[in-house]
Amino acid sequence: MAAKVKVCVLRADGINCDNELEFAFKKYGADTQFVHINELRIKSKKLKAFQILAIPGGFSYGDDVASGKVLAVELVNFLNSELKDFIKNGGLIIGICNGFQALVRTGLLPFGNLGRMDATLAQNKSGHFECRWVKIITEKSVCPFLPAGLIADVAVNHGEGDFYSTREVVDRVEKDKLVTFRYVDEKGKRTMLYPANPNGSTNAIAGVCDPTGRILGLMPHPEKFVQNTQHPNWRRPDFKNNQAGFIIENMVKFAKQS
Repeated sequence: MAAKVKVCVLRADGINCDNELEFAFKKYGADTQFVHINELRIKSKKLKAFQILAIPGGFSYGDDVASGKVLAVELVNFLNSELKDFIKNGGLIIGICNGFQALVRTGLLPFGNLGRMDATLAQNKSGHFECRWVKIITEKSVCPFLPAGLIADVAVNHGEGDFYSTREVVDRVEKDKLVTFRYVDEKGKRTMLYPANPNGSTNAIAGVCDPTGRILGLMPHPEKFVQNTQHPNWRRPDFKNNQAGFIIENMVKFAKQS
């Protein structure tokens, strides 16, 4: 029997979606382990022991300064060489919601520039926290495990989800096919209109990857819809099983084959 893919589900003060993310990875056959960032700092746990680093959502360190900022500072300053080695050796990274915010603030997304921010996730244009369901579509990107054109229902829970940068950076993200997900309306069309686009994100961007396609971040929570009963409309006769869990499932399959 082939060995299971080993996943490090990162923990830190204020992270609160770790159990859901661990459940999702386990559902798709991964061998998961909760690892506190302090364990990585003191080297009682080694990042190189894993194939996937999963950074959950929540409010790491109370979102002090800005969402994901303190966690990003820790990753850049205390785990710099470990992260570089992990990426160089083919490790996969996923950051969801607050995890996405942290990856953007480390500079790993969108261009893999650890220690230099090229974009940010700004406050929602609605002016308030968004906690509900939306639809996203997978784009044709350099991410090797995400097929294009899949539409999924997915939960959002954030106050700062507007992917924002200079026009030059956004144009490069588009040109280099780093956009992995966009918000769409009920007809599956890309939209900037609220409420289908919950934060007013530039070009309806809901998620991006780095140029290798192996570092992935998105604001919506695919781990919160990996079985039908997690959706509020699952009892309706017209319910469509548009689970977002395929994102995590495909990531595990890809890691297993790599």
